[in-house]
Amino acid sequence: MAALEGEGQATMQASDVPRAVAAAMSTASSLDLTVDDAIVLHDSNKLTLRLLPCDVLARVAPVANQVARFEVELAQRLAESGCPVAALEPRVEPRVYERDGFVVTLWTYHEPVTPREVSPADYANALERLHAGMRKLDVPTPHFTDRVEQAQQLVASRDHTPALADADRELLGETLRSLRRVIGERGGAEQLLHGEPHPGNVLTTKNGLLFIDLETCCRGPVEFDLAHAPEEVSEHYPGVNQALLRECRILVLAMITTWRWDRGDQLPNGRQLGTEWLSQIRAALDRQGLDTHG
Repeated sequence: MAALEGEGQATMQASDVPRAVAAAMSTASSLDLTVDDAIVLHDSNKLTLRLLPCDVLARVAPVANQVARFEVELAQRLAESGCPVAALEPRVEPRVYERDGFVVTLWTYHEPVTPREVSPADYANALERLHAGMRKLDVPTPHFTDRVEQAQQLVASRDHTPALADADRELLGETLRSLRRVIGERGGAEQLLHGEPHPGNVLTTKNGLLFIDLETCCRGPVEFDLAHAPEEVSEHYPGVNQALLRECRILVLAMITTWRWDRGDQLPNGRQLGTEWLSQIRAALDRQGLDTHG
């Protein structure tokens, strides 16, 4: 299985985008940053912008649907301990700003270096350093099984997943249920995790690899994080429980497959991916000899 990206892909309402951009620009201007233009870098449940000429990264989300304060506080603590995470913009107070129904956070903009293949060893080293820093923090976060439960509820809702065939709905539901139980019963070590450290949440910068998007943090085994990364990465990460990792890979694949069948999913070719991933789940279960009806 390849690296997995794109859990929830709901985008901001198109009518809200101009207001969100304006909120970011006016927030930065009020903090004495020079802003004449804003370039949309990413549009998901939050908007990511590059503000120019001050060259600041702004993330904007509706007030009612975000965990910006948690992300800001966690990013500060991890950066202070030397973890490879994107830093907040140093020219302004590191906090969440509210304007016109949006929350705005301001981050250091990192110019992408010349695209190159990230080596699995570098990826593993950066993730290991992130995990080491996270182990030192005691912050309240969801458990990874809470994320699984969200997927289970989606599978169970025909209103939210109307195009999912009965056999596929049963496959996803049973896979999520059984692997959630099996992994939980292993009773292995758990810690604070990134939650989605896939390649889309890794920046290649002149300062090395940096992880972004900390709002998905949860508690669980490190294998749950590794399941989001390319398979070769785990070969360079010390002390991996290979059986647990295989189970986590199938579990994560079942979760993101479920999101593809959400009627509100916005990922390009999402339904095609959902169909391909269902086949991959069946093949993986067969290879591992896992019976999801146990």
